[in-house]
Amino acid sequence: MQIRRPTLSEPDGFEASRRHFVCHLRDEKRASDHTVQAYGRDLEQLGNFARSRLGRGIGVGDVSKLLLRAWLGDLSKTVTTTTLARKLSSVRAFFRFLQRQGVVGDNPATLLASPKVRRRLPRVISAEAADNLMAAPVSGQRQLTAKSLRDAAILELLYGCGLRVGELVSLDLDSLSMEQRQVRVFGKGRKERIVPLGAQAYRTVRAYLERRPELDSLDGSAKSSPALMIGRRGRRISERWVQKLVKRYGLQGVGRSDLHPHALRHCCATHMLEGGADLRVIQEMLGHGSLSTTQRYTQVSLDRLVTVYDSAHPMARPGGLAPTAPTR
Repeated sequence: MQIRRPTLSEPDGFEASRRHFVCHLRDEKRASDHTVQAYGRDLEQLGNFARSRLGRGIGVGDVSKLLLRAWLGDLSKTVTTTTLARKLSSVRAFFRFLQRQGVVGDNPATLLASPKVRRRLPRVISAEAADNLMAAPVSGQRQLTAKSLRDAAILELLYGCGLRVGELVSLDLDSLSMEQRQVRVFGKGRKERIVPLGAQAYRTVRAYLERRPELDSLDGSAKSSPALMIGRRGRRISERWVQKLVKRYGLQGVGRSDLHPHALRHCCATHMLEGGADLRVIQEMLGHGSLSTTQRYTQVSLDRLVTVYDSAHPMARPGGLAPTAPTR
């Protein structure tokens, strides 16, 4: 994909270049819909700010270090440092793309230091609490329904397989291999990976598949949906719908209304690590591009170890064992 060199100073050339970049992310880089929308939105905000500040249409050559600094300074009044860092990353990626196309020579965003972001450790629940959560959709039911089995299968795939919510809702029926007890997942950048179905996840998903036609036929349509997880009228469920489901069962099962789908992914990694799994195995299963991302969970486990030590070891308790004098 080539962009005309005159867009460097052409009025409103910035917007044309932005659209080219968004197409590049979607069609060539095969970035996730979330990434494409976020980068496009960030650059649209920058364009609006620049046009308002300069009082005219802008080309990519009008975006300078000073203008970027003014934009970030204005944003800092209303957004977090994490959001600022993400927006600056969007601009850097945009100008790297323009450099490769020969549109610009310099990347003004590289001259700005990224805001310092405090990386928070993921919050997880205990393995016992996770068991209670998994059982919440079907507990207390004399006769299981297709909907309760579907909800249980959703939780099992999020926690048992460590799926991202976007990966879960994009699964189709042919993503599953029940014979091999595997699920084929397309993660970030449409990278494919194979994730094993644990014993409990396998049983729950199999039970759901047996009752799934009851949901697929609610609208009386003769055409069956290819989606694995479907809601009302046989339609594919949305990410927002899953977020509400996890929040509801989090409150019902473990008394936590702040649970979200990604927390179950964190729980999967942390509990596997505590159970003795190798970091590389966890990295492969979760689809992390870098091992450093997976290594975050080692700190979570160490923090939990300290907590357990403080509550259980006699030397850590107030008034614990006093040191004794060495004997000769």
